[in-house]
Formats: sequence, C-alpha cells, structure tokens
Amino acid sequence: MTQQSFDRVRLAGHGKVAVITLDHPPTINALSSTLAGGLEAALEAVLGGGFRALVLTGAGRGFCSGADMKELPGRPEEGAGRVLERLYHPLFRTLRDLPMPVVTAINGPAVGIGMSLALMGDLILAAKSAYFLLSFTRIGLVPDGGLTWLLPRAIGVTRARELALLAEPLPAEKALEWGLINRLLPDEQLAEEALGIAGRLADGAASLPMTRALFQDREAHEAQLAREAASQQRAGETEDFAEGLKAFLEKREPKFSGR
Repeated sequence: MTQQSFDRVRLAGHGKVAVITLDHPPTINALSSTLAGGLEAALEAVLGGGFRALVLTGAGRGFCSGADMKELPGRPEEGAGRVLERLYHPLFRTLRDLPMPVVTAINGPAVGIGMSLALMGDLILAAKSAYFLLSFTRIGLVPDGGLTWLLPRAIGVTRARELALLAEPLPAEKALEWGLINRLLPDEQLAEEALGIAGRLADGAASLPMTRALFQDREAHEAQLAREAASQQRAGETEDFAEGLKAFLEKREPKFSGR
C-alpha cells in the first residue's frame, strides 16, 4: 500500500484502488478552502496514478460537515455564489468526470455540501451511524454543490423538497429505505466493504467507465450548478443570511425576518 498526504487529505493506493480520506477531524472534515485544495490535488494524483476505482471517505467521527462556516465572514465582497464557482464547482466537475467508478463510504454525518460530495459516488455505502442533512435553510442559504440535481434523481422531487425545506436529518436506515444509498453497514465493516466493492470494480471491464459516463447528464448538471450559484449569490445578500451566519457562529437559533 502506497500513501501520500495533501492538505487535510490522505491518499492511499491499494493495488488498482485509490482511497481518498478527508482528514481534518476537528471540523468533521469541513470542506474549507484548504481541504478543497487538498482534495483537488489528491484527485489529480489519482488521475495520474494508474488507478481504476476510487473510494472517498472521511476520517474520525464523520464524513464531511459541509462548508467551513468560519471562512464565510472573510468573503463578504465575493459573495456565496461566486465562492461556489471558484472553489467548489471545479472540484465537483473533476469528480463527475473521473474515468473510473467512485464509491463513497459515508462514515458519519454528511451535511450541506458534504452531502453533495457523498452523492457524487456511483455506489454509496453508509455506516449505521451516518446521517444526511441539508442544513442550508438553517442559515438562510439554498442547497448547492449540485444537490438540487443529484437528490431528486435519487429519491424523487417530493422527498428531496422535504429534506431541503425542513432541514431535518435523514438517518442512514431511512436513506436506504428511500433509495439514497446502496448499502447500510455496521460502522466497523464500512471501510472493508467499500474497498472490496471498489476492488471488484477495478477488476472489471474497460466498459465500466463508459457505463458510468452514460449515467452522467453533464449538460443538465452544469445548468443546475449555474442556477444554484445564482440563487446562492442572491441568498447570501439577504439580511436572513447575515442573521443565520451570526447565529451559527454564536451557537444559537436564528431569528429570520424574511428579508
């Protein structure tokens, strides 16, 4: 097994399988600008490493807690939508266009844009302790990272709308029942099962990457990324987002005004 380290990300090679681990447990692997850069670098290494399948998972007690909210106050002039386009969309395009199957192993909470990351897997495995949460409306923002494209395709518009509007956690068992994930596993078996499935994919025919690509509607995905960014830019300019972010940082419930 070969290993490489990047900013808050680890890459391990298991034969033809690459395993990328988000590795910043203090923030439950929040998708900060630092971690996003490390993940992009790790994906570039995967592309040049002769691998034929990828496992994406998290270190510690969770998969990814979403964007690093503590970075947002430092970007008032750029705006939330432009942050998406600059920092996160290139990352999701790289994952979408990888010429190999992707298995995501969700080892705990997958929140906000961390849920977007989880759903980029062709096969999605979750530990029993895992849950999914669209937390955006809790701080006055809209779902992003392609979630409004990914989620309805997986579970239907009715359930996707419920998750987005009510911002209630979806336990892994319910996610399996709804068809959001492929397999539910005891926590201690998740890594081994993900590696085993990825190994089967890595040993598969040359047609597997082509099969993966057939399920990718790139034009529709791009269009929805653009719609999300435009809406996020507007949401980030509201008084309610300022209040939501302030409340999050102060660890209290927000008091929204509808403005």
